[in-house]
Amino acid sequence: MSAKKIIHESILSNGLRLMVKEDHRAPVAIMQVWYKVGSSYEANGTTGVSHALEHMMFRGSKNYSGTQYDEIITKNGGQNNAFTGHDYTAYHQFIANDKLEICFKLEADRMHQLLLTEKDFKKEISVIMEERHMSIDDKPEHRAYERFMATAHVSSPYKHSIIGWMDDLKHMTVEDLRRWYKTWYAPNNAMIVVVGDVSPKQILQWTKKYFGSLKRFPIPVVKPQNEVMPLGTRCVTVQVPAKLPWFSLGYNTPVLKTLPKEKKWEAYALSVANGILGINNSSRLQKNIVRKKQIASTAYAHYSPFDRLDNIFVLGLTPINIQQVEECKKALLQEVKELQTNLVSAKELERVKTAWFASEVFGKDSLFNQAYEIGMLECVGLSWLEADRDTIKKIQAVTPKQIKEVALTYLTPERLTIGRLEPLEIKAN
Repeated sequence: MSAKKIIHESILSNGLRLMVKEDHRAPVAIMQVWYKVGSSYEANGTTGVSHALEHMMFRGSKNYSGTQYDEIITKNGGQNNAFTGHDYTAYHQFIANDKLEICFKLEADRMHQLLLTEKDFKKEISVIMEERHMSIDDKPEHRAYERFMATAHVSSPYKHSIIGWMDDLKHMTVEDLRRWYKTWYAPNNAMIVVVGDVSPKQILQWTKKYFGSLKRFPIPVVKPQNEVMPLGTRCVTVQVPAKLPWFSLGYNTPVLKTLPKEKKWEAYALSVANGILGINNSSRLQKNIVRKKQIASTAYAHYSPFDRLDNIFVLGLTPINIQQVEECKKALLQEVKELQTNLVSAKELERVKTAWFASEVFGKDSLFNQAYEIGMLECVGLSWLEADRDTIKKIQAVTPKQIKEVALTYLTPERLTIGRLEPLEIKAN
């Protein structure tokens, strides 16, 4: 079956997009409502507002109290949650297919009837600040990584963490959230993705019934905010109480969305290079630095070709102790040099491609992953066809020569940011 027949796409007169993918293996379905707005849309001083609004979407509307939303979904045997990214905010429910209509009713209601009271906001912003404490401030490596990304990005809004800076959270008001909600939460800036044992015709009927009357309104035109050209190696050192050091290299790199058509292969080649260095325990960083040299307890590589703006190719590790940091730095740089100097063997390349392919295949077992792939790609300005048609094909086409070429082009000193965590003594309370 061709990719075009797998997903049924519709657009209502108010601009709301609907994507339905049938998967009849079990009588369940997932519904995701995506809004094309996330932390990369936020201005200085308002970081974290997208994530804060996500929290408040569960605090009640004119027709449902904050507790009712969860109670209704749970009572009907479903699960619900939400997540905020740099380029999107999404709300999702996993439920039996004969109960799915309830989700449409609830999501349509909070798309245009959210209350956003001062009382609820004060409670929720305290929860968010505590969440920041637990997820970043109380975790030394996460604090270091946050500062590392803020240094690696100069002009890109990706320099801000999704949860926002603590000072911005302290000064945030419910009116900030009201403006954000009125600006971005419109049907013409939203998309519904449904995957599961469903009838596309029935899903379209429910979408029209509950969302069709919602009015569209003008959505702001987003400035490009392209990253400035790197001009040399940048370094950031974080000194906080910690048990172990942390070290990372990051290279400013393009992504599929930002590359011209004739160079899109570079994003796939960078993806394969990432796999060679750190896709699993058999990759080079784990094999050479963790197991062979035994100078780090963990090591990883990360690069995503599916972002709205240019991002970072990251190599990171946790040294065994502070004395091993310089040796770890040399080891990471040596792995980069190896990619730039010698062609990857056919055997190693095939192993990485097979691992990528297996990941894609196993990902299809999850309704959530299937829906996420569709929504994420569409929100960053790519086509869902990237998932069903192009990705595996383009990954399979990557050659050793192309890997070497992108390593020489992008993994260079002028594009490099070095981040390190220097542990301070942990004082007993």
